Amino acid sequence: MPTHTLLLLPGDGIGPEVMAEVEKVLAWLGANGPAAFEVTRGLVGGCAIDAHGVPVSDADMAKAEAADAVLLGAVGGPKWDGVPYEIRPEAGLLRLRKDLGLFANLRPAICHAALADASSLKRELVEGLDILIVRELTGGVYFGEPKQIVDLGNGQKRGIDTQVYDTYEIERIARVAFELARLRSGRVVSSEKRNVMMSGVLWHQTVSALHARHYPEVQLRHELADALGMKLVQAPKQFDVIVTDNLFGDMLSDVAAMLTGSLGMLPSASLGEADPVTKRRKALYEPVHGSAPDIAGRGIANPLAMLGSLAMALRYSFDMGAEADRLERAIAQALAEGHRTADIARPGEPTVSTSAMGDAVLAALAA
Repeated sequence: MPTHTLLLLPGDGIGPEVMAEVEKVLAWLGANGPAAFEVTRGLVGGCAIDAHGVPVSDADMAKAEAADAVLLGAVGGPKWDGVPYEIRPEAGLLRLRKDLGLFANLRPAICHAALADASSLKRELVEGLDILIVRELTGGVYFGEPKQIVDLGNGQKRGIDTQVYDTYEIERIARVAFELARLRSGRVVSSEKRNVMMSGVLWHQTVSALHARHYPEVQLRHELADALGMKLVQAPKQFDVIVTDNLFGDMLSDVAAMLTGSLGMLPSASLGEADPVTKRRKALYEPVHGSAPDIAGRGIANPLAMLGSLAMALRYSFDMGAEADRLERAIAQALAEGHRTADIARPGEPTVSTSAMGDAVLAALAA
């Protein structure tokens, strides 16, 4: 039986609560599945600042480098609002992404039939929704230099962020999108702002050229990012795979997430380059929802995005596609049986705790 190494970084806020439900499923998979899991744990975010003075320690980075995959809960909270910018909790997540070379962020937005009425849009617009947003994660305005605030004198300051993309960065993220589209409906929408940004012009040119050379069988169309945001709300089911840059991917994936009814439902995967020999990728899996400090410690957080992130790890890091399918079906079954945490319950509908929702998924998985 193969053994997979997995680093768990529960983080801050509701992170430890939802990660506890992952550990239940990992224990069940280890006892009943085709592989065993060797689990180590570490700190990231505010808890790492408290323990080590930095948002992720070198020792925990070494664990991340050695692991087959990393599962992360959430980082941040008001407790650390006053720390210096360079050691803010989110800097730990950015270091993980950068040092592990996690350039491809996959954010699925799936609307389960049982939750269609939880969306702010009409049921007919979102029921059956299945979008995959492929976001470039290690370039663009979040990492470009210069990045600074300049004192101009006379009480005036200037904030500077720089949007930078090289051809290879655009090609490698577009290649991921085209390869995934081949496994889905064969349709890709590429999004940028070529009408006002030169990086958008290069993005459009590079994606188009790669498509013509290597993926002519995939249907490609281009959308300006603002127009795409509008169309996601207007008629979201027209989209399948969307590929875009770091900034627009951040915003558009949150829009797509809310179409499903709750950020608490959405997992994500961040992948690096495949090793040419082993074909393995460095990878980090995390829910989209953040640390939700307002509900932390109350046992009411929705663990389904964290469990969905585990399913993505099974699929993309461990070659356990059948087990990933089984876990995703168990999540759908728990919802179909009426189990609801507070974020996805309709007014007057009974709710369950974080642990009870995890137990419902585990029962469906074992059934």
